[in-house]
Amino acid sequence: MSEPRISVFGPVAAEIDGTPLRLSKSRHREILGILITAHGHAVSTAAIIDDLWDEPGTNAIGAVRTFIGELRQLLEPQRQPRTAPRALVTVGDGYALRLNPESVDVWRAERAVAEAATAGPDRAEALLTHALQEWHDEPFAEFASRPWARAEGARLSALRADAVERLADARLALGRADEVLPLLDSHVVAYPWREAGWRMLALALYRTERQAEALATLRRAREHLADDLGLNPGASLATLEREILRNDPALDLPDRNRSLLLRTASAHSRTSSRAQLESASTLLPGLAVSGGLDVATQERMAAIAAAEQLGDSDLTARIVGGYDVPGSWTRSDDPAQSALIVEAALRMLSQLPESASGRSRARLLATVAMESRGTADRGAEAREAERLARRIGDPSLLCFALAALYMQSFETAGLAGVRERIGVEIIEIARDAELPTFEIHGRIIRMQALCALDDLEAASDEASAIDTLAARHERPLASVFPAWFRWTFAAASELPPSGEEMPGFSRGLPALAAVTAVLRRDRHASELPIGDFAPYEPWIRPLLLARAGQRAEAAAALDAVPDPPLDLMLELSWSLVGLAALEVRHGTAAERSHSALLPAANEHAAGSGVVSLGPVADILGELSAMLRST
Repeated sequence: MSEPRISVFGPVAAEIDGTPLRLSKSRHREILGILITAHGHAVSTAAIIDDLWDEPGTNAIGAVRTFIGELRQLLEPQRQPRTAPRALVTVGDGYALRLNPESVDVWRAERAVAEAATAGPDRAEALLTHALQEWHDEPFAEFASRPWARAEGARLSALRADAVERLADARLALGRADEVLPLLDSHVVAYPWREAGWRMLALALYRTERQAEALATLRRAREHLADDLGLNPGASLATLEREILRNDPALDLPDRNRSLLLRTASAHSRTSSRAQLESASTLLPGLAVSGGLDVATQERMAAIAAAEQLGDSDLTARIVGGYDVPGSWTRSDDPAQSALIVEAALRMLSQLPESASGRSRARLLATVAMESRGTADRGAEAREAERLARRIGDPSLLCFALAALYMQSFETAGLAGVRERIGVEIIEIARDAELPTFEIHGRIIRMQALCALDDLEAASDEASAIDTLAARHERPLASVFPAWFRWTFAAASELPPSGEEMPGFSRGLPALAAVTAVLRRDRHASELPIGDFAPYEPWIRPLLLARAGQRAEAAAALDAVPDPPLDLMLELSWSLVGLAALEVRHGTAAERSHSALLPAANEHAAGSGVVSLGPVADILGELSAMLRST
């Protein structure tokens, strides 16, 4: 049975697998609302009592406990007696709602708005449209008079207004001014003091050839601000009015809404197939790192297939090896596609004549190593690519080869120091050669490694540098990593973006992060949140079973648990296995995890820079003690 899904836009409601839950008591719905406003953090019993009653009675604590017990039964109807709840858990002297962020409509909307802040216009438009579709009614409507709901409602109202204006801005940037008008007509009535809404409404009217209405809108804005609200209109409205009066070309999108890139692409479409392929393959790396990863990966495969059909091995080798996009996550977004790319690169390597340039060979070798991340030992190919790149002396090629070497630097646990040195070299090369994509990549590598080495101050410096570079060079995906770092290691309150554009990064990660956050606070916590752990499920499942009291099932899972992939989650995965082995006294699993973790005795299980289980030495100590006693 799936976990419950909760909606708070309008009446508070919940359902499981499409079947509504009978939240017949108002107190049940209100407690759910209070816990949802805490975004998964604990709310003390005293705070719940203060929110529920103006003058609580002497039995208020007992009443809250009764309501919580009833809610737990409603949210997990198939939970067996005396087994730990997973959705509504006890934390200290309070309670927390531990659900996947996708299971609550307001959390989904907030996440989409947050992700849109660093996305390009296309992606931002899609995210904000989705968020506003979720927002079909006022949040916590039936509790609108309650103090906690008024405060949360005011915050969410401001957030929704921001989302509407940012959606309007994205649609204006995309040349869709006609879609901005219905969006902002009601917005400026509801929020007449927000100048941005008036300004964009007037600009949308102007771009739909309604100049007189645009000027009338600006006059109406001044009247509302000055006469009704006593505010002085900002300079942006006066500037826009002057520009409209003189039909300033700056108000139009270039070339009737066609960008420089589109005009260039149109001209290129009249060139030969070979020229088109080479041009397209040159554009794809930039598209991948600027927010168009899905499109770039799809078109990459199309370009490879088209080049092979032309029968030109030199051209195909350049296209296969020319996608020099560094990977910061050691799980492929699409393993099946990666395998096809490796096959193509190996074919091209076998067809290269002796006279072929070392550059082509190095790029193909680095591609093989990069695309084999976490699935095959391609260290030899990565080292040969590095050797060739150093001989050639091309900074970009060397950065790409070092990025591939990084992907193959997980032969054992405990190699964070090696990766930190790789990151430092990439940073230095990229900075001198003005290669921002690789500088960002090097800093992500170093930030991740520093988390494992427990140098969080230096890691925080790298996180700040990544954000600065990502903003300057419009690399929205890069900011996902610092956001997760701050949430895990610096106790940031705002949930980090999901990184949905990087499935190899995001699938299962939110659920895993929720569990590790609990374990960092209390390694022996009996109540662990559940969720979709996706590729991490085999290594977290034994511990979840053990902590739920299902010791026999946990032991059976440990009997079958495979070695984890050789990637950023290596130390963390073995640590989870070790904790489960300690819980059920499983000697074989304890020996396996102890042996695997021993090289990382001086590190933290935090090499991803995203999730952490603290010092490996702590788990090794407990495992050693257990093994000595058995």
